[in-house]
Amino acid sequence: MSIVNSVRSQLVPIAPEGYPFIGAFALVSLILFWLWPPLGWLGTLATGWCAYFFRDPPRVTPVAEGLVVSPADGRVSQITAVAPPRELGLGDTPMLRVSIFMSVFDCHVNRSPVAGRIERIVYQPGKFISADLDKASADNERNSLVMATATARIAVVQIAGLVARRIVGFAREGQELAAGERFGMIRFGSRLDVYLPQGAVILAAVGQTALAGETVLADLNGSEKARAFRLG
Repeated sequence: MSIVNSVRSQLVPIAPEGYPFIGAFALVSLILFWLWPPLGWLGTLATGWCAYFFRDPPRVTPVAEGLVVSPADGRVSQITAVAPPRELGLGDTPMLRVSIFMSVFDCHVNRSPVAGRIERIVYQPGKFISADLDKASADNERNSLVMATATARIAVVQIAGLVARRIVGFAREGQELAAGERFGMIRFGSRLDVYLPQGAVILAAVGQTALAGETVLADLNGSEKARAFRLG
């Protein structure tokens, strides 16, 4: 393998939505170099971080009926049973909710947790409090996808955070998504909630680091046994 191909194989693709931001950071860096070189180097570091933030690495998604994979990179911040937001139209019966918190250092491209059809997409304006707080699920600006699988209906909710002020969606109502397929992103720190029906077996743990499209969160069919976890 040539040196060029070797370097290319190590480069991570950039999400197209990130190029305007990276270009703006680079332009500001050039101006700062002209004003005072030390500021220019700081701008160069900021440009590198911006490119890192908008990375979109390929993922290897496990494919099996009933598996639910993480829709986001980040930390599993909460697993609980709560009534879903009313705008989802899923009723008042508590559902299992798995929350993934994304810091500004995580990849922010969001991927479908299941293979299924998007029944509804609901945007809800709201506040911009810290996405790591429990009340962010009900109070913050959010964009929700209600999806129908072969055996169940689930929801995945993009929640804007304290810094994140822009939820971007790639999908549309009626679209069929494969598990792990990209459906959107949130800029600069945020959270995703996945609502699952009672009876789903949770296969993740609070504090676990998840990778979008790869980490298995649950089994909708109940064929998998609940896992034990050890903190190392």
